[in-house]
Amino acid sequence: MATVPRLDLDRYLGTWFEICRLPLKWEDAKARDITATYSLDTNGAIRVDNRCIDEDGKPDQAIGQAVPTDAGKARLKVSFLPQYLRWLPFTKGDYWVMRIAADYSVALVGTPDRTNLWLLSRTPQLPGDVRDDYLSSASAQGFDLTALITPLQSGNIVSDNLLAQA
Repeated sequence: MATVPRLDLDRYLGTWFEICRLPLKWEDAKARDITATYSLDTNGAIRVDNRCIDEDGKPDQAIGQAVPTDAGKARLKVSFLPQYLRWLPFTKGDYWVMRIAADYSVALVGTPDRTNLWLLSRTPQLPGDVRDDYLSSASAQGFDLTALITPLQSGNIVSDNLLAQA
C-alpha cells in the first residue's frame, strides 16, 4: 500500500474530525462527533486522544500512543493498551497516511491489510467532491468501501468537562 513519501508530524498534530471510516470491532458504529487529537508526548511519541459521543449519548475517550516506523514518518504503529502493556508484541496496529492535502486539511489513513480506513478533516464537514476524490484514492489502492460508516458530525468536540461529568 502506498503512503505519502514524507509526513510533517508537526503539521499533522492537532484535532481531526472523522468524516468516514470502515467498521472497527472496538468502535461504536453509531458513535457521533468523533475526533482524534494528536500531540507530542514527553517521550517523543505521539499522544492520540480519540473522543466521541457513543450510541447511548455518553461521551467516550480512548488514549493511545503512536510511533513512526519509517524514515518518512507516514507509517506509524499505534497502541491503545495501558502504558505498562505496550511493550508486548503484536499489540500495536498500523496507521499509514496514504494521502494528505498540501495544507494538511484532509488526510486519508489506512492499514496495509486494507481492513481499516479513515478519512479525516480539520473541519467537521467536507465537500462531497473532496470526499469522493479521497475515497477514490482508497478504492484505487484496493479498499472495499461498501461498509463505509459516515458518523454524524455536529462540529462539537467532546470536552474535558463533558468527560468528567460522565
